[in-house]
Amino acid sequence: MGDFNLALVIVAVVVSVLVLLVSFYLLINYQHPDDANQAYFPKLVVVLGLAVAAISILMLPADVANRQACRHAIYNGACNLTLPMKTLWLIVYIVDAVLVFLVIPFAMFYYEGDLDKSVGKRLKSALIWVFCSAFVCALCLGILYTLIGKVDFTVRHLSSSVQTFPTTWNQFSSGQPCISPLTKQCDAYVAPPSSETTWTMRTSFPEYIVALATIVGSVLFTIFGGVGIACLPLSLITAFVRRPKAVITRSQYIKEATEMAKKARELKKAAEALHQEERNGKKDRKWRKNVKSLEKELLLLEDDMKALEEMYPQGEQAETTWALTVLSYLGKLVLGVVGLIVSIAWVAHIVLYLLIDPPLSPFLNEIFIKLDSVWGLLGTAAFAFFCFYLLVAVIAGEMMLGLKLVFITIHPMKWGATLMNSFLFNVGLILLCSISVIQFCSTAFGYYAQATAAQEIFGHTLESLRGIKYLYKYNVFQYGFVAFAIITLFYYSCFGWRKKRHTGRFQLSS
Repeated sequence: MGDFNLALVIVAVVVSVLVLLVSFYLLINYQHPDDANQAYFPKLVVVLGLAVAAISILMLPADVANRQACRHAIYNGACNLTLPMKTLWLIVYIVDAVLVFLVIPFAMFYYEGDLDKSVGKRLKSALIWVFCSAFVCALCLGILYTLIGKVDFTVRHLSSSVQTFPTTWNQFSSGQPCISPLTKQCDAYVAPPSSETTWTMRTSFPEYIVALATIVGSVLFTIFGGVGIACLPLSLITAFVRRPKAVITRSQYIKEATEMAKKARELKKAAEALHQEERNGKKDRKWRKNVKSLEKELLLLEDDMKALEEMYPQGEQAETTWALTVLSYLGKLVLGVVGLIVSIAWVAHIVLYLLIDPPLSPFLNEIFIKLDSVWGLLGTAAFAFFCFYLLVAVIAGEMMLGLKLVFITIHPMKWGATLMNSFLFNVGLILLCSISVIQFCSTAFGYYAQATAAQEIFGHTLESLRGIKYLYKYNVFQYGFVAFAIITLFYYSCFGWRKKRHTGRFQLSS
């Protein structure tokens, strides 16, 4: 067991270092050139947030591996676990909640503050906003914890009659497990329903914070995850179908570029008009709607410019650029097909294992167990992949709805062109949904991840918490997830394959 413990600790340290390096890599390559050599505090928050989100996703496979240290013990308390997973879960998710509700809002308020103000005034304004929001959150948490911060466990009193100790064990079998030969069920097993009672206890405050944060994240996860699980693979396949088939001529390039330049001038004129209305204090509902429309049009224009550059590569390495473009679309096709298989497997697993009572099949749970029998970490790696895929689907769903719905702020993530406020917004979304992804995975893979610290927190405590346990008892989030996935599938099949077109409809004030 000692060798296993040492290996698990080494793996945990190495993975944590790799996660930090990957977080720095994403920050450096996604950040906007305007944020180079500045905005260091928001960048630190982004790296920390990405690291915490990735580590929290990887902690569930680590929790499963941690239990392997006690696989030969009669019961879990009969050996020393490698890592104190319950303590680590609470630490990670308290840090997650602090980042989402305090640190990231402060960084966004400070970053988006008026640049004409001094640093002191920007700090003061950000602190006031964060303090007000933190006070309201703390007040609500305190009231809820005092009134309903309890868990109700349904327990059954079991008892059995006393029989003479047998002299031989030959009479026992799978068909006759009990001492009494008159019945094939033990007395404790056939306890009457009247023996059931409710055992109430107060949960710890950190666990209650994790539970409420999970509820908030679960609402977003149900919507964004359900949409993303369908649109993520379909969008990749659609991108391959709509790929540029051949390089266009120079005359076609000039024609298209002229049209885009005309559209860019129109958008610039609209942006100037909106800026003038803002200076005049006309920030009404129509103004905000026009700002959203303008953001959409700018994103569509950027996509058209990128597509035009792909169809007419320039420079000395134009042929190489075109070859890489073709390979990138083939890669999207492969990823789309793999993603479609994974999405179908996820939805099928939810239906077979979670929505049907009793479950028809353990499905993916059984696959992971068989993979572990082939190689010790193969099932754990597959398990981690499915969890990460679910988180990526959440981000894909948010991006799709952000472009479709007016009331959601658009914060696109673009390679080499992402401002820090967009970075912070998406990191906050990832952190908030990561809690729900872990809770969802610990429930969906309850057979594979049994007896883990995550199940103790997210399974026993969360699903028995007074006031919200019925959301889990009746599988509200699971039904919602599948429903949004089906709706998105039908929508994407009917309308998603069409190319988005510019509308240019701005109702500017005269």
